[in-house]
Amino acid sequence: MTGSSSSPASSPSLPIVRLKPKADASRIRRGQPWVYADDVVTDRRTKAILPGSLAILQDAGRTDIGLVAVNGASKLMLRLLSREIDTQIDQAWFEAKLTRALELRARIYDAPFYRLVHAEGDGLPGVVIDRFGDTCVIQPNAAWVEARFDMLVAALVAVTGVGTIYKNASGRTRQLEGLDDESAVIAGAIDGPIEVTMNGARYFADIAGGQKTGLFYDQRPNHEFVARLAKDARVLDVFSHVGGFGLAALAGGASSVIAVDGSEPALALAEKGATACGWADQFETRKGDAFKVMETLSQEGKTFDLVIADPPAFAPSKTALQNGLTAYSRVASMAARLVAPGGYLVLCSCSHAAELSKFRQASLRGIGKRGRQAQLLHTGQAGPDHPVHEALAESSYLKALFFRLD
Repeated sequence: MTGSSSSPASSPSLPIVRLKPKADASRIRRGQPWVYADDVVTDRRTKAILPGSLAILQDAGRTDIGLVAVNGASKLMLRLLSREIDTQIDQAWFEAKLTRALELRARIYDAPFYRLVHAEGDGLPGVVIDRFGDTCVIQPNAAWVEARFDMLVAALVAVTGVGTIYKNASGRTRQLEGLDDESAVIAGAIDGPIEVTMNGARYFADIAGGQKTGLFYDQRPNHEFVARLAKDARVLDVFSHVGGFGLAALAGGASSVIAVDGSEPALALAEKGATACGWADQFETRKGDAFKVMETLSQEGKTFDLVIADPPAFAPSKTALQNGLTAYSRVASMAARLVAPGGYLVLCSCSHAAELSKFRQASLRGIGKRGRQAQLLHTGQAGPDHPVHEALAESSYLKALFFRLD
């Protein structure tokens, strides 16, 4: 029924939401899954729609566009769920989406450790699910799925057979949706950190007490590239979390690694991973502010053959972009000072607002401030378990730049 003329009477159970005449309906028909409040007619009936409800989206000429989830409390007011307005959002619908997502991961990975659902990239707007063997962590970051959370859980168990499910309700996105921050074990039990093997290293993910879901699967291919550069290298892993790049470097034959992070629990898990792999003697941690630790290392006269800096999102929104780019440039400058001549520097950004060209320019500015010349060897992104939505730039957020410095 997509694109056909329809009246509200055609689906009496669902309300109608309509685009303003100035809104670009063709953009949505081409695949853009988000509609902001500024583009929607917000009359009395629209304002009465409860957050998380479904509605039929029409253009200004009253032609149907698709089925949307509504949250009038958010600037991101509408999320497109289907081009077909008579789609039933029930457990079978969730199961079909999850089955399609699982088929992709099962084809790519030989063990069930991956991002199972990457929100819009897998046709489930606002839903993130990371899988750790028999355990799944769900981040329901939109009101529509929060209202159908039990349905999603039932579908997840039916498709995957997992025994433990944890709901992670933290994060900025849920706040913007007007949702609570009450995380909880939904099924099964969590007995402690979960061991995950990737790229020849063993990691430990604290899914209930760590950052996000406990482990960043998105960096897996970039960890692999670092391992290829790490043979016999002295390595510095800044913003290391649970040892992501540092442990991968040791798996690649690094002679030593210093991991720097502000979280003592994260560093303890990194040490646990190093010990489990037999690398404890080659692995050192330094807890503290990354900038201060880098300054201290510089004052100590330390240099490294390979330096990796993977900071948090310095530019989480367009309004924070300029300050974020300044921070990325500062990271690049301080990290470049610690790279030995002929060594390698890896700089990462998980800020979708800092698109690749801007991030690259900021990084090169920082490197240039140290009088260093750089060869850009490789540009990395998130792994294939983080599929990109063709019309949503925000779903392609991760950048990793690999340089060799003179």
